[in-house]
Amino acid sequence: MDYQTLTFDVTDGLAIITMNRPDKMNALTTQMRAEIEHAFGQGGKLARCVVITGAGRAFCSGQDLGDGGMAAATDLERTLRDEYAPMLRAITNCPVPTIAAVNGAAAGAGANLALAADIVFATESAYFLQAFTRIGLIPDAGGTYTLPRQMGMAKAMGAALFADKISARQADDWGMIWEAVPDAEFDGHWRAKAAQLANGPTAAYASAKRAIRESWDNSFEEQLALEAREQGKCGQSRDFKEGVIAFVEKRPASFEGR
Repeated sequence: MDYQTLTFDVTDGLAIITMNRPDKMNALTTQMRAEIEHAFGQGGKLARCVVITGAGRAFCSGQDLGDGGMAAATDLERTLRDEYAPMLRAITNCPVPTIAAVNGAAAGAGANLALAADIVFATESAYFLQAFTRIGLIPDAGGTYTLPRQMGMAKAMGAALFADKISARQADDWGMIWEAVPDAEFDGHWRAKAAQLANGPTAAYASAKRAIRESWDNSFEEQLALEAREQGKCGQSRDFKEGVIAFVEKRPASFEGR
């Protein structure tokens, strides 16, 4: 695909997707959603970790309300079903670890795009905003699913109904994201963490992601059985053998990834 709204780079096992509409605060359009979906699909094949971030002062300000005119603005069910859902599935089903590096404002669907990633880093000056009720809508782009699971019911309900800004520090304290990072350290920090994942045991990461995500629908007994199956596969891997040998030899492990 010839990307028009983002850049896509793969280096040393790390894929970086940068939403690149800084003059529009990286607001989401039909084109951008299709490109993000494609880029995550490619990243899952070509890399061992995929990061999404934004160009300029914002991560993503949500839906571009001027994209597609009034017809698109009013046919929200179709837009969510045919455009948002495939993009979000590409992120959540990506077989390698995914990171959202939230470099600035993450509002509306932009906030929930970030929360679809496995790990969220945010610069301390960033914020998250469930802006939907300000224009008579409900949280979408997966927000009604992710928010109560990551923040708890009380915080999720308040975020949805009041539509107040949530600072990166609050989001960190509430368990909504993995870490808020001082602005001056942000770029180097998330890149180092992404490189760590890109050099880690990719197959084990995939099993961990699958087990954690499926836990919401499983009983305790079902989850124990799932853990046993996934751990059995990991225990037969070259990465497990290498990890044990490296531990005994007191050296860093060299994982092959797949």
